[in-house]
Amino acid sequence: MGALRNITAALGLLSAAGIGETVYFYNRTMKRGNAKTERTTKMSGTDWEKYFPLMEERKEFVMAQPHRDVYITSFDGLKLHGTYFPSLNPKEADGGKIVICFHGYTGEGLSNHVAIADYFLKRGYAMLMPDARAHGESEGQYIGFGCLDRQDALGWIGWAVQECGEDVRIMLHGTSMGGATVLMASGLELPPNVKGIVSDCGFTSPKEVFTHVLHKMYHLPAFPAIQGADLLNRKLAGYGMDECNARREVRRAKVPILFIHGSADTFVPCSMCHEIYDNCRSPKRMLIVEGASHAESYYKDMAAYEKALTEFAETIQMDADGKTAQEE
Repeated sequence: MGALRNITAALGLLSAAGIGETVYFYNRTMKRGNAKTERTTKMSGTDWEKYFPLMEERKEFVMAQPHRDVYITSFDGLKLHGTYFPSLNPKEADGGKIVICFHGYTGEGLSNHVAIADYFLKRGYAMLMPDARAHGESEGQYIGFGCLDRQDALGWIGWAVQECGEDVRIMLHGTSMGGATVLMASGLELPPNVKGIVSDCGFTSPKEVFTHVLHKMYHLPAFPAIQGADLLNRKLAGYGMDECNARREVRRAKVPILFIHGSADTFVPCSMCHEIYDNCRSPKRMLIVEGASHAESYYKDMAAYEKALTEFAETIQMDADGKTAQEE
């Protein structure tokens, strides 16, 4: 009897420890305010300080251009915020081209895209930079990790069509969680205005990327934290952590996709990019930037990145009035 009581007590302690680990993990990663930018930056392994001068230079140009705050209401009633830059090319003002840029985990739309905005604005694109739910000025308590954000993306696409005209050509661009968002959106019925998708270091699903982080960075087992967080998230946020997986969604994709990833990414391993790419059923391209860590590809090799964007835009005919590759 004594041994049985000891075993029961030990199991009780393990169960309590498991619950505690799950709640701690969930609160740190899935809830607004607890998911810290500083912690995410440290985990990503990217030395951003060396790029600050470039960012400041680009920011000065970008913020001097006309722009305004815009808002939509999400499918579940949240007020979502974005920053909109009209095209600098008067010929693109009506029925031209726009890129919608989706930022990463713990980021914000405008601050995360000031560098690459220089490329898009100088090439005649209008730009829309939304704050993801539970980020920036957008409402929400629980982070969507692409699973909910892909539905928000549909709302922003609708806004862009209404703002820029029925003939507007749309490119979706996302980095990290934003990359997962646009890949997950590829499996939806997108309007014909969406001509192409660019995913920079996107992951397969929150379950798989957090399992990787626990194993590789913290040397901890995924059980019970991931399974417990999945149960909590279904109850609180309304979605499972592998309910939407980019690897599965791209099997239904019809829009051309450009995949970009850094070979030295330890936060979202480059193997995820190859895995998603191999499952993609739409026209596709891939750029692996050697030596780039998480979300560093644009800064590590700007020439290769911009060349890939320009060639992709030509392929999907962002500058043409004719049919795009997926329409032919």
